[in-house]
Amino acid sequence: MKEIKLFMPMLFLALLLIVGCYKALQTGVKVPVINVNPESAKELQVGLKQKDVNDQLTKTYSNILTFKQQEIPHLSYKVVADKDKVIQTAFPSTYSEVDGVLTFRGNHFRDQPAFGYIQAQPKQLLQAWEFTTKRSPDWGGGAGWTGQPAIIKWDNDVVKMMNVYEEFKNKSSFVEVVYGSLDGRIYFFDLQSGKPSRPPINIGNAIRGSVALDPRGYPLLYVGQGVPQTSKTDIGLRIFSLIDGKQLTMIPGIDPLAYRKWGAFGSSPLINRETDTMVVGGENGLMYHIKLQTNFSKEKKTVTVNPAIMKYRYHIKGNLHYGIENSLAAYKNVIWFADNGGSIQAVDVNANRPIWALPKTDDTDATIVVDEENGDTPYLYTGTEVDKQGKKGVARLRKINGLTGNEIWSISYPALTVKGKNPVNGGLLATPINGKHEIKNMVIYTIARTPSLEKGLLVALDKQTGKEIWRWEMPSYAWSSPVDVYDEKGNAYLIQADSAGMMYLLSGKDGKVISKINLGHNIEASPAVYNDMVVIATRAQKIYSVKISSQ
Repeated sequence: MKEIKLFMPMLFLALLLIVGCYKALQTGVKVPVINVNPESAKELQVGLKQKDVNDQLTKTYSNILTFKQQEIPHLSYKVVADKDKVIQTAFPSTYSEVDGVLTFRGNHFRDQPAFGYIQAQPKQLLQAWEFTTKRSPDWGGGAGWTGQPAIIKWDNDVVKMMNVYEEFKNKSSFVEVVYGSLDGRIYFFDLQSGKPSRPPINIGNAIRGSVALDPRGYPLLYVGQGVPQTSKTDIGLRIFSLIDGKQLTMIPGIDPLAYRKWGAFGSSPLINRETDTMVVGGENGLMYHIKLQTNFSKEKKTVTVNPAIMKYRYHIKGNLHYGIENSLAAYKNVIWFADNGGSIQAVDVNANRPIWALPKTDDTDATIVVDEENGDTPYLYTGTEVDKQGKKGVARLRKINGLTGNEIWSISYPALTVKGKNPVNGGLLATPINGKHEIKNMVIYTIARTPSLEKGLLVALDKQTGKEIWRWEMPSYAWSSPVDVYDEKGNAYLIQADSAGMMYLLSGKDGKVISKINLGHNIEASPAVYNDMVVIATRAQKIYSVKISSQ
């Protein structure tokens, strides 16, 4: 009886706690503000140590992963939420159901820079059209790194409400190219003809990264700015309506919360089409998780956003090189990014806390690529530049377990860099290829400035072991990311552009060159491909379309 008397009050209290938690979830709770001195990295944090997580990882439903809180001794962080909004997100397995390439490298795994298929047995690269951009006084025109265009096949009813030129409003085959330029403009083209499809948008500031379109097919454009030319504070991430080309909002890059007072956004956003949320990294060192609160009406022909912003600031012991230049990668509710010091982090954007964090290496601007193995484990492919190491060093290429941070393999390639007033780094600046179909066993990297300053290397590694399968010694180095394209039988081909203005078509299975075309000037930008049409810009005020031809 004594045990029953003690048990009943405890049961009653437990029931009250369960009811209280349920009501809190129903009404919403404030995002906690976790404020830790960045110089005191030994203070208690939450996270996941780099060890096996079989007993720590729980699948609550197919799209959500939960992680137990544990200490990350070398990491401190702070989360600040705007308007007390609880922001929850889990990316669906398919990024978009809209035809095209809508963000840098196409999706949240950052491994789909091409849409559709090419014809069998491609034989040559042929120029289809070209366009000359304007020029900014300091940065010129065309596009620089990363500089990938977006390509989209709009729904017909959306085309008719936008400010596209009349000749395209009823064109059933209309596919639009959207390209951000170093001249400060966003250009729009008909993919087939190369004709401008609507007036350009001029923000007056050089655009260095890659634009993004909304994966729901909404007429929204997301543009990060590279350089503040109009004023020192006029720099950030802009969202435009593509109904009329007007700016809807700007997220300022100069932020008092940030440790770094540099406001560029080279990172290309990811938008979750199911939860109306966006994640993006800033070169100020903040990660942003944003509830867009989008309102799109086809009947009224209007679109608005009212962003509620959550910011994640962090400090990793020994790493003072803040800045996220790569584009964030995602798997369900886990986000990964690297920074200018080469630290890599995994963040749970549902719980608003880090899962794991790796110590500094060297500048890591190439975007992390995700590959899901066995249907439930994401692995990361990444690599470093030669920057903080000095004039010479190594590009360290790695495969990492995305849930634990455990390194599966690592391989280093020597590379060089140019230091001084106008540095030009070597190592890995190109985002790697996650091979599919006949090359599904390969991950392919482009390494700049190896073995000499002028040359480069394209190398295919075995995903399981990291051992070389083939290599192509490039006559000129490249920052431009390689693109994998396939025919309907799964035969693989690669597109690789370089700093001498050459574009190559190669066999994916052995790296042999099939064709090449000279586009005349340094190509830092990364191409996007729609079926057999490649779109790319150079640093010489040019935007090109190149056809992958089987003739």
